[in-house]
Amino acid sequence: MSGTVSLTGAAGFVGRHVLAALAGSRPLRAISRPGQRDSLPDGVTPVLTPAWFAEAEDWWARALEGTDTLIHLAWITTPGEYLASPLNHDCLCGTLAMARGALRARVRRVIGIGTCFEYAMTGRPLAVTDPLDPKTPYAGAKAAASHALSGWFAGTDTAFAWCRLFHLHGAGEDARRLVPFLHARLAAGMPVEMTEGRQVRDFIDVAEAGRMIADVALGEMTGAVNICSGRPVTVRALAEQIADGYGRRDLLRFGARPENLFDPPHVVGIPLQGSAPP
Repeated sequence: MSGTVSLTGAAGFVGRHVLAALAGSRPLRAISRPGQRDSLPDGVTPVLTPAWFAEAEDWWARALEGTDTLIHLAWITTPGEYLASPLNHDCLCGTLAMARGALRARVRRVIGIGTCFEYAMTGRPLAVTDPLDPKTPYAGAKAAASHALSGWFAGTDTAFAWCRLFHLHGAGEDARRLVPFLHARLAAGMPVEMTEGRQVRDFIDVAEAGRMIADVALGEMTGAVNICSGRPVTVRALAEQIADGYGRRDLLRFGARPENLFDPPHVVGIPLQGSAPP
């Protein structure tokens, strides 16, 4: 084993899979709320705070003492709220305080977590060198964090990578998200009203995404990194695949809901890459 890996958001949808991928490789420390202590796996040392995004630089410098690698997963992600929530500003400010503390604690490597929606949607596979054009407070705050951290860590002894997540699904997913919603309706024999489902997406299982993030953390890759499959799949095809598992494709009501004019038609990434500035 080598140096300690500290994580924020370790008990979350993505964080628990990153923890699983890291198990046994390094000493692990989770910066978590008190109520999340019992959800952490055995062997993970908790560092407790009621609200990580409210902590100051001094607190972070103490909390991260002895940390070799920091993986920063915590952020607001509540479905139906996170895209426009004013808490994105709090998360951004908390992230900047965390970064200053990490520098003071001499953390060797910092891994931040972004989103594919930082990119300008071009209709072609997205590379880390493509321009950014965030359209929501969530994506804007993520892009601002990546720019600030990239600038602050440049020229220091702290290496920095920024992992942009694409469309995750899998174990621990919130019931309000697309895949668990489809499963719940189909399992109950209830119809599912959808748009035409022509949107092309890059779906990846969260367990695989967790392994990719862990590999970035334990490796030497820096800069922006796409955490994605690189495989284009329409929402319609995904829904049909899930429905076929129940033998109930007849329950899918494509076209029953209006199209979302703000929903990009094509969001697919080129996996990993790195080295380009976030």
